[in-house]
Amino acid sequence: MITQAPAPTRDLLSRFESLGDESRLRILTLLDRNEFTVSELVSVLQLPQSTVSRHLRVLADDGWVRRRQEGKTRYYRMEGELESGARDLWRLAEGSLTGARWVAGDAERAERILAERRERAATFFSESATRWDTLRDELFGRDARFAALFGLLDPEWVVGDLGTGTGTLANMIAPFVKRVIAVDRSPEMLAAAAVRLGECDTVDVREGELASLPVDDGELDLAVLMLVLHFTVEPRRVLAEATRALAPGGKLVVLDMRAHEREEYRETMGHLWPGFTEDQMRDWTCLAGLEAYHHIRLAPEPGASGPALFAATARKAVRGLSERCPNPA
Repeated sequence: MITQAPAPTRDLLSRFESLGDESRLRILTLLDRNEFTVSELVSVLQLPQSTVSRHLRVLADDGWVRRRQEGKTRYYRMEGELESGARDLWRLAEGSLTGARWVAGDAERAERILAERRERAATFFSESATRWDTLRDELFGRDARFAALFGLLDPEWVVGDLGTGTGTLANMIAPFVKRVIAVDRSPEMLAAAAVRLGECDTVDVREGELASLPVDDGELDLAVLMLVLHFTVEPRRVLAEATRALAPGGKLVVLDMRAHEREEYRETMGHLWPGFTEDQMRDWTCLAGLEAYHHIRLAPEPGASGPALFAATARKAVRGLSERCPNPA
């Protein structure tokens, strides 16, 4: 009685048979290293398009190559997740091709194709240099510039977005950390934040004052005050409260306005402080129990109408106040 071979054996035999043609071996050698279109393979292999297409169809049916559609163009590449038997079979076949007469010629023509791609990319960037930032923003949005930086956050951190407003920052960083505690005094702002955050279960929205945070001692690994300090009556007290909420060694980040003379902002926007100097911030953070203060004057963004900004970072001291802190003003 003849027993039918199990499917995996038949698949492997089929794969073995598909390697029995020199043209298919040439194609796989190229696709193992780079991605190519049919027309590019035709140029490299110097074979008719119908022949290349036929061989690609066989290789795709046998699971050797995968296809990727980009607009009207189809790209081919060797399958990246071959099962162990097929992977071993390819390694064996590839190792036997080192001295094949066609290897060097195919590699040279393939490099020319890749060089042409690089040249097209270089031409695009040289022609687009003056409008690249605008073009990138149009394609991906302004937030894409900073999204990768959030990957620097420790995924085990609890982050305080203090003065969260409508939850923009909390929404952006929530996927990268263990939890975000978003605090704001305005019920209206928090309602808008709830809409933005939707069902995000890693953001804990709390109503409360920045000078009296609804956060436990040492609950935060990172506290962020983004463009809110100038709205507070007592910035020094807010910084002290943020420090209380930080775990020892935890970090504070402040983004706010440099000192300016636009007094009209008090009436038109409700600002309570006309920005801050570096000395003010350095003294207040030190008195709050923070150390390693770092102050960065941010370059004004073209088209921005507001005052110039600064970014400041500091770390919660493990033991009390620094001896170098000034006397309280």
